[in-house]
Amino acid sequence: MKHLRFLIISLIAAFVLNACGSTYDTSRIRDPKGDLITDRAANGPDGKKHALSGGASWYGKKFHGRTTASGEPYDMYAFTAAHKTLPFHTVVRVIEPETNKSVVVRINDRGPYHGSRIIDLSFAAATDLDLVERGVQHVELEVVQWGDGSRVRATD
Repeated sequence: MKHLRFLIISLIAAFVLNACGSTYDTSRIRDPKGDLITDRAANGPDGKKHALSGGASWYGKKFHGRTTASGEPYDMYAFTAAHKTLPFHTVVRVIEPETNKSVVVRINDRGPYHGSRIIDLSFAAATDLDLVERGVQHVELEVVQWGDGSRVRATD
């Protein structure tokens, strides 16, 4: 029953986002090498290029299926992340400078709220960066596309 409810809510959310003419294309997000998304950084609302750096952590199974701050269910296998202030649906490239590995994620949650951490990655994104075993790692963020900040509405 719980899985059926999740499926129904997911389908409704997908329909609503498509009907609203969403400004992001989730099919382009799983691109760690930049083949599909060509801009390495995007101009912010203030007209300046934005890049950030700090600690990255990850969250997984404990939160899988729970509602994120944007209103959508958290999927630990999707390439998403939590950030304290970036608008929801902002697409960022997360670069691990020691190995130069990178992953592209979409902001759909708020956090992390621990010390100098600036981003909480999904399990999938953390796996691609070899971050799972380390727990926390210094990373650099490049804004690829600014999100519209929209939230998914609850359908209960």
